[in-house]
Amino acid sequence: MTYALAASLQQSVFQHLAADPAVVATLGSDLFDAMPTGTLPQIYGVLGAEEVLDRSDVSGGGARHRFIVSVFTSSAGFVVAKEAAAAICDALVDAPLSLSRGRLVGIWFERASAQRLDEGGRSITLMFAARVEDD
Repeated sequence: MTYALAASLQQSVFQHLAADPAVVATLGSDLFDAMPTGTLPQIYGVLGAEEVLDRSDVSGGGARHRFIVSVFTSSAGFVVAKEAAAAICDALVDAPLSLSRGRLVGIWFERASAQRLDEGGRSITLMFAARVEDD
């Protein structure tokens, strides 16, 4: 398996999150696939790093994508970031994503890490895993 399905998976994850009512209620339209520049929103989400492992077998090509979605807030407390992170988890876990190339077998939550930022804000990093197969 190659990295060929990565863009399709990322596009589908982004579109799914951007259209989810609970994610929109917590982040508004402030979901990005790259760190925003300039004046930052009070709370926003960013699709982040990814690691892909070959999971091909005799039946065909496949890969396991481990990817990050992060939530950042300038708030002094964690509650707004945790609410947004919960909405992202609820939206993605077992989501029936449709890919423009390949097929999603499943998507799972793996772990999260919450941190205080030096500037006084907070961040939560969510790690997900997705299995995709070539059609």
